[in-house]
Amino acid sequence: MPLSPDAARMKRELASLVAIDTQNPPGNEARAAQFLRGLLTTEGFEVALQEYKPARINVIARLENGAGPVFAFNTHMDVVPVGDGWSSDPFALKEADGRLYGRGACDCKGPLAAMLEAMRMLAADRAAWSGTLLGIFVADEEIASEGAKFYAASAPKIDAAVIGEPTSNATFTAHKGSLRPLVRVHGVSAHSGTPHLGENAIYRAGELLGLVAEHHEGVVRHRTHPLVGAASLTVTRMNGGHADNVLPGACDLLLDRRMVPGEDEEAVKREIGDLLALARERFGVRAEIIGYNATTGGATETALDTPIVQASLAASRAHGAAKSGPFGFQGGCDLVHFRSIGAQGTVIGPGDLAVAHKPDEFVPVDEFVAASLIYRDVAKAMLQNGA
Repeated sequence: MPLSPDAARMKRELASLVAIDTQNPPGNEARAAQFLRGLLTTEGFEVALQEYKPARINVIARLENGAGPVFAFNTHMDVVPVGDGWSSDPFALKEADGRLYGRGACDCKGPLAAMLEAMRMLAADRAAWSGTLLGIFVADEEIASEGAKFYAASAPKIDAAVIGEPTSNATFTAHKGSLRPLVRVHGVSAHSGTPHLGENAIYRAGELLGLVAEHHEGVVRHRTHPLVGAASLTVTRMNGGHADNVLPGACDLLLDRRMVPGEDEEAVKREIGDLLALARERFGVRAEIIGYNATTGGATETALDTPIVQASLAASRAHGAAKSGPFGFQGGCDLVHFRSIGAQGTVIGPGDLAVAHKPDEFVPVDEFVAASLIYRDVAKAMLQNGA
């Protein structure tokens, strides 16, 4: 009979992870990485710590068990800032009414603790599978996915992966990508008492804003994907002027472009450049892209007929997911970086994305324990004696 998860141990390990402050910024995942190394080494995994910046560390655990494919579990150690409004200590895991409360309980230390238990069960049942099992736990997913990008840059061989994110244990196979160009609109400074002697960059930015809205409504939002919905283009930040009595000579706009699977990032960049050219042609607006703010990355999807998608759907159904999927994320995650190195992959995890990043974040106990079984079964399906 397959080994069963130890729910009490899972709660203890989640409590230990929640107690380690990995709020990003600054992240500082070093203590969490050391904690994971200790646990996984004890279970027979070869563990390497990959430090790409001071105190920003990826954990790479490997267990080789004969010939076969390479399968990876992945999630992240960082969490968003705690913020205000908590009814209990966000760094002390609290159990109440079948829920486990704490920062990171569902995003993403709950999935991480469930992956640890799945790896432990697999390590104890090596006759049931063949190949290489990896646990890749990264830094900085919440801001720019620096950890996953750094890991993927070495082009490791991975055939299939499950990414841990809160999905209520349903199977997600696609997610949007994001691009954030910083656009500077130029004007000419002058005394605010003689505005006719200058060119108000904020007014000029307003003309560009109209074109941005027009482009979203007329073009971008009509690009859709059956799982993630529509692409989008909007403005999330605006900053112009430097003194109360000076006509602004520049105004910066941060555009947020959400891409759907199938869209090419370079093509999207050219399209935004064309939009700025149109603003100059139509209104005389002088604008340029002066940089790109960091994002988690582009859009991606895994085909529904791939073995890992079918195995993930079966495991989700078998272990109680109310709706097994397939679904798609409106936001991004690290799946895109594993797809970039050729891995087929899905996104599965306990907890609801609707409570992530909020006060009193929680993961349901039953989903938390069931996730370890889902993870175990997907890995076994993909590592079927070298098949």
